[in-house]
Amino acid sequence: MRPQRVAVVTHSTAPRGGFVHALSLAEELHRQGVDVHLVALGDPAAGLFRPTTVPHTVLPGPSKAGTTLTERVFAAIDTLAGGLAGMAGRFDVVHAQDCIAARAAVRVRNSGVRITVVRTVHHVDDFTTQALVDCQREAVLEPDVVLVVSEQWRQILRDEYGRRALVVHNGVDPERLPAPPAHVRAEMRARIGASDGRFVFLGVGGVEPRKGSVHAFHALARLRRSGIDAMLAVVGGHSFQDYAGYRDAALAELPELGLTLGRDVVLLGTVDEDELAGWYHSADALCFPSVKEGWGLAVLEGMAAGLPVVASDLPVFGEYLVDEESALLPPVADEVALSRAMRSLVLDAGLRERLRAGGRAVLPRFTWEATARRHREIYAGLGSAAAMV
Repeated sequence: MRPQRVAVVTHSTAPRGGFVHALSLAEELHRQGVDVHLVALGDPAAGLFRPTTVPHTVLPGPSKAGTTLTERVFAAIDTLAGGLAGMAGRFDVVHAQDCIAARAAVRVRNSGVRITVVRTVHHVDDFTTQALVDCQREAVLEPDVVLVVSEQWRQILRDEYGRRALVVHNGVDPERLPAPPAHVRAEMRARIGASDGRFVFLGVGGVEPRKGSVHAFHALARLRRSGIDAMLAVVGGHSFQDYAGYRDAALAELPELGLTLGRDVVLLGTVDEDELAGWYHSADALCFPSVKEGWGLAVLEGMAAGLPVVASDLPVFGEYLVDEESALLPPVADEVALSRAMRSLVLDAGLRERLRAGGRAVLPRFTWEATARRHREIYAGLGSAAAMV
């Protein structure tokens, strides 16, 4: 019997959690001998954000994507579907990693191409137009098999969409983000004004609603008013959705909070993998007070770099973190509690070391090797009743 040919498909090459998951999964499947090919929309000349050994194709993004989010989404679906249609005969399984990729893959399947469409739902976006709400619902309901990365999202899909899903957790590769030399870390801290030992909280994901950025700003302001001179350095920010309104409003609040952009809150933007590793190893703690997450890959990455973590008590975090053991988990959107947790991290070196040790103990449960192995089992069972429940 011929081995299965698998395409892992995503709508973007931006180095956010969804694409990091897709790339890391494809790489590990490749290492395990699977005939896998990564397909993404992007700039073929620029390629991926880091070198990889996995076979891959970057399809040119739509030339006329439109100005509204709805127009951009449907243009991306059209473009990706067109690219996949020309490649689909090479694959048995098309594994979509997002709403856009799922709609494109389903369109190709429905045109008569013999493929099985698998979809991983990392989270569900809060779209405001009916066209996108409907599009997202169809991207959950139409694939042949649906996977999720957490038990919380398995329950959400069951309760809100009537869709059964299989849980396959994220993985993390500690060797992917190695510590740079001490002098490089010192230079990075000096670049943001923390060469004097100022405590640096690292935020990952940019300034956007889902990451709880406003709550982080308010908590930092409380910390400053209590006499603690800490700062927040934020990496990331590239997103398919336009969060400019939220970002601008959040940054406009900083002066009245007593915070200065560039000193107390530093925006580092989208960085390459080497620089991301540098910030993980140069900061003092990870501040990740998300109000909604599918999993929170940055938490695993931060712990892999030895950072103590303050997140939030989202159910998904409770699936792998224990409050005051492997992370601090104040209530979601509770800025007083978040500030209190941040204060504890600044002042209590023993707590920081305890959380580092707790984080290290979590990591062996979440490896890409195990994640890819579970995917292989699911691919092998496609078409059987076991794969659908």
